[in-house]
Amino acid sequence: MADGELRILQKIELPPFRPLRLWRGGDLQTLRNWLRPPKDTLDQWPGEGHIFNCHDGSGDRLIAKLHRPGHPGRRPLVLLIHGLSGSEDSYYCRVTAGHLLAAGYPVMRLNLRGAGPGRDFAKTTYHAGRSEDIASVILDLDVKLKRHGVVAIGYSLGGNVLLKYLSEIGANADLLGAVTISAPIDLRATAHCITSKRNRLYHAHLIDGMRQERGHDAKDIRTITEFDNRIVAPEAGYRDAQEYYADCSAAPRLGSIRVPTLVIHASDDPWIPVTCYGQVRWDDNPYLQLKLPVSGGHVGFHGIGLDRPWYDMAILRFLDVLRHKAH
Repeated sequence: MADGELRILQKIELPPFRPLRLWRGGDLQTLRNWLRPPKDTLDQWPGEGHIFNCHDGSGDRLIAKLHRPGHPGRRPLVLLIHGLSGSEDSYYCRVTAGHLLAAGYPVMRLNLRGAGPGRDFAKTTYHAGRSEDIASVILDLDVKLKRHGVVAIGYSLGGNVLLKYLSEIGANADLLGAVTISAPIDLRATAHCITSKRNRLYHAHLIDGMRQERGHDAKDIRTITEFDNRIVAPEAGYRDAQEYYADCSAAPRLGSIRVPTLVIHASDDPWIPVTCYGQVRWDDNPYLQLKLPVSGGHVGFHGIGLDRPWYDMAILRFLDVLRHKAH
């Protein structure tokens, strides 16, 4: 590992996360995303549509939206990758995009295969292990867009896809760095947790979104595991959901990552057990830095005195360190 890259992760110092007083605990931190979602401010940065071909012979295409800051500088492009049942319009993508654009960073919001406005451009759909789509986008980005480098940020399922991509490509990753928030790095444990009785309301919300994405094919599906068994696994060439979970979980692969990667997760995430993160020997790979606050929920991190989620502050600090290292 280059000394400069090692120093990048050493320099990322963050204040502790302090949850809002009336929104303490993993459930309230998670639910606040729907009850009182952060405001997004993208109107002043009009989006430009981009289309990328998938390099697997399917003919499928990926849709993305690019936003340019008002006063561009020598800053890397930030690629945002949404989670399950999400799209470029997921609130967390829009909120992060607004903060980054205000700080002068160009931002591209990617729709995973078949998601959001990309539904009519793909015969198949995304899943937690379809890392080849991330590879296709990064490879085909216009040279001018990535002349100052690219940093990828993955939320929830998109975080697992990103980590899997990074582990597969190793030192050949054409990225300055990466960040994940609330990534389900153990898919089997996550599926077991989200389908538990205590999470029945979350599960109902997720499965409803998945049915809407797949329409008639999924109308009678009742659980995420059933969805993965009947739709995801066979489409992706797996025998069943368990084989899909085993092959696509990022946790066993993280030792192969060779770009600075900031991994953010909350110990009280009600969807993804913290034990998923406890099984990884983080200190064995100096390219990884885990930030594991005791609270924050799932893609929540609503903190005292902050006008943005705590992870957005972490992202900006990470980008600032990367930018100064690159130039």
